[in-house]
Amino acid sequence: MSSENLAKLKISLESKPSKRGRIPLQRIILFSLLTLALLTTGIYWLWIYWLRPPLDVHMVKASITFPSRALTILNASGYVVAQRKAAVSSKATGRIEHLYVEEGSFVKQGDVVAQLENSDLEAAVDEAKASLSVSRADLNNADAELDDATLNFNRQKVLKQSGSVSEQAFDSAEARYKKAKAAYRSAKFRVDKAEAAVKVSEVNLDQSYIRAPFDGVILTKSAEEGEVVAPMGASLNAKASVVSMADMKSLMVEVDVAESSLEKVKIGGPAEIRLDAFPNDRFEGKVYMIVPTADRSKATVLAKIKFDIVSEKVLPEMSAKVSFLSRALKKGENKPFLGVPTNSILKKESSFIVYRVKDSLAQANSIETGRSWGETTEILSGLKEGDTIVIKPDSRLNDGRRVKIKE
Repeated sequence: MSSENLAKLKISLESKPSKRGRIPLQRIILFSLLTLALLTTGIYWLWIYWLRPPLDVHMVKASITFPSRALTILNASGYVVAQRKAAVSSKATGRIEHLYVEEGSFVKQGDVVAQLENSDLEAAVDEAKASLSVSRADLNNADAELDDATLNFNRQKVLKQSGSVSEQAFDSAEARYKKAKAAYRSAKFRVDKAEAAVKVSEVNLDQSYIRAPFDGVILTKSAEEGEVVAPMGASLNAKASVVSMADMKSLMVEVDVAESSLEKVKIGGPAEIRLDAFPNDRFEGKVYMIVPTADRSKATVLAKIKFDIVSEKVLPEMSAKVSFLSRALKKGENKPFLGVPTNSILKKESSFIVYRVKDSLAQANSIETGRSWGETTEILSGLKEGDTIVIKPDSRLNDGRRVKIKE
């Protein structure tokens, strides 16, 4: 073997790096930059969502409201009161034989509400009518006697003038005539008295029928069949009234207005009535009366508000709230809408946004607005009832910022 070939078989002690194990410098730099970017982004989002303290803001919920809220100049509370009501009682004392109504019954003026036991009164009417018949018969007899006495007296008068009758006979005829005339007048007076007695007995009988004094609805029953009623509850165990009733067309709301706010209430001024029993209903009304006296203990004045249209839903003694309005509502302004405070809406270019709060994070939310009512704006789309939004958002607030309710 040649020396040249032996030299090729020697193992070199110097090791040269392999190209396969070497990492290019550019790749190391790119990897480092990517790691730094990811780390920076992570720190940024960690700061945004967890480490940066939340922004204190005022929040409110989008809610269904009415246009009248923006027109309200004064609020007051009170009760529905029937201006025409009565505790219907009996003018006579007696036991109730029949009760013809229940709570809620509608009655017209003159309808019989209850009937007292009246068999004795019916008998008294029959007796009075019989006495009247006797008195009229006596009057007929007295009338016939007067006619006969008158004819005889006139005949005797003619005969006396011719001297054909004695003075005694003439005097007797004249006395008979005067007596018959007096008897006729007495009989006529007895007839008048008997007729009056019939009227009295009929009135007493009619008073045993307790009637409705006006058109209205029965509110309560104070007595039942078999119980005794008396005027003013004169008897120890007697009831003073049978039923209480009210004219439902006379319902008004009576509210107390503070003296300091009385100048805001004008007779005839528009008002909106809300009943606690029907919170979603609104009833239009007007100020009917301001009672010309004040309550010194409460420093208030009583105002009465009349319904424009009295609904069948409205009942006496219901709790009510009244909003006195700056002007009357126009057509279509009595319908509710979804509203938010106007100062919660921001304009971004050609659109409007609000910051909706969810899971303590503010989210920019695009909305479509409608009419504005003072400090409230109608939301046509983009929000739903109950969504929480930020009021008066400032420049520090942005999409995704953590927020909390300002103390």
